[in-house]
This record gives sequence, C-alpha cells and structure tokens, in this order.
Amino acid sequence: MDGLRRHKSMFLLPGLLTLFLIIIFPLLFTIRVSFSGWNVSNPQMDFIGGANYTAMLHDSRFWASITRLILLAGGTVLIQYLIGFGMALLVWRDVRGRRFWRVLFLVPMMTTPVVMAAIWQTIFHESLGPVNDLLGMLGLSTVPWLTESGPALFALMTVEVWQWTPFMFLLLLAGLLSLPKEPFMAAAIDGAGTWRTFWKVTFPLMAPVSVAAVVIRLIEASKLSDSVYVLTSGGPGSSTETPGYYLYIQGLRDQQTGYSGAMSLTYLVLMIVTLTVVAALLTRAFKLKGGS
Repeated sequence: MDGLRRHKSMFLLPGLLTLFLIIIFPLLFTIRVSFSGWNVSNPQMDFIGGANYTAMLHDSRFWASITRLILLAGGTVLIQYLIGFGMALLVWRDVRGRRFWRVLFLVPMMTTPVVMAAIWQTIFHESLGPVNDLLGMLGLSTVPWLTESGPALFALMTVEVWQWTPFMFLLLLAGLLSLPKEPFMAAAIDGAGTWRTFWKVTFPLMAPVSVAAVVIRLIEASKLSDSVYVLTSGGPGSSTETPGYYLYIQGLRDQQTGYSGAMSLTYLVLMIVTLTVVAALLTRAFKLKGGS
C-alpha cells in the first residue's frame, strides 16, 4: 500500500507543481506586492503596511468602475441568455438547414475580441459609421456613440452581446440536446401545448445548464477590458472604465505596481463572493420555478 501511495503521489506531482507555478505563486507574489510601495519611481519591495488598501478605499474611480461592471455584466449576460436560449430552441428541433444555422451562429465567437471591437468602432463612428448613416436615412439625428457616456455604454454592451451570445447559444444547445425524451412524451400525452411544455418541462430541466452558462459568462464578463481598450479607451472621461481596464492603467501604464496589486486582490475577493452569491440565488430561483 505504501508503494502504491508513493506512485500516486509521483503522478500527482507534475499537476501540483503546475498549479503552484501558474496560480499559487502569482497569487502569493501579488499579496506581497500589494503591501509594498513599488511604483515607477520606487521599484522596491519595501513594506508599507496597508497604505495601498487605505488609498483604494478612497478611490472613487475604482469603486465606480466596479459598479459600472456589475451593470454591464448583468445586463449583457441577461440579454445573451435570452437571445442564446431563443437561438438554441430555434435549431434544437428539426428545422431546415439547422446545421448551417448552428455554424453561422458561432461565427462572432470565432473572431478575436480586439479585432471585433475595432470593427465595431468603425461601425459606431459618428461621421463615417453606417449606424449614423442609417439613422440619417430614417430622418433621425446622429448619435455620438463613442463620445458621450450613455451611447458609449450602449455601444460597449452591443459589442459584448454580439460577440458572446454564440457562446451562450452553444452551451444551451448542448443542454437541450442532452435532455431526456420521456418528459416531453408525457407532456404530449397530457395534451400540453408548446408554451406550457416549455415552462413546465424544458425550462426546469435546463436549470442546471442555465445556471452554469450564466455563471461562466459572468466570470468572463468580469474580466471585460479588451473591448473597452479598443472601443472607447475608458472614455469619454472614465465613464466606460471597468476594473480590468483601470487595473491596466494603474499597473501597466502608470506603473503603480503596489497599488494595482491591492486593487486586483480586492477585486478578486469581491468577484468570488459576488459570483458565489449569484450562483446560489440562481440555483434557488430555478429550483423554485421547477417546483412550481
């Protein structure tokens, strides 16, 4: 038995070392950096206690970016779920050309986010973009999509929805294809219509997949920064900044390494707690729906 355990440990060792190198060591290093005054003028790992965390508590720009991200992530993921579920239901059944539609729906997800954001930046251009050209043809006034905070947030949400709805569609379609047929046969025997079958059979059975899909997308949406960088650069002003983009500004552009370390750790903890609570609430909500 001792020899067997020793051999098991040897097989586990490469994975544990990899885990340590790519997760644990960077995390421990970031914790150490967050208690230092390391910046562009002081590249030292000197210990300054909780000064970075105190400064962060009074940084309204950082907390505004978190609030903004919650609205962006919540809104875009909800829209992605609704559209993705509808698209998945559309090609779930035997419809003509369903294989073609399944591949077509995945095209936006296959494009690099930075490239796609650059394309959408041209589309939303105030004087050259086709969106304002279309508004002009309809007799409507042009919109400063990328130079006013409200339209800029709408443009950013549009890019996120267009880019990542296919991912939601893919997960939900896989869930629909894995559903058992017996509940649907029983519903048909009972004379349930399409709408009643969806609410009483399909939707409750899709609860685990729905929760997983929404949580996965929320995790990805919490890292939103590349589209912001290309589309608006956080502007106008700081009205479209997200925590990821603000961390880029502080840590990479301004070289405030210690301060950015403190913000990144705080942001990590907040996201873990928030996503855990959201997952629990979603699970409970779907269970209540399934039991009703």
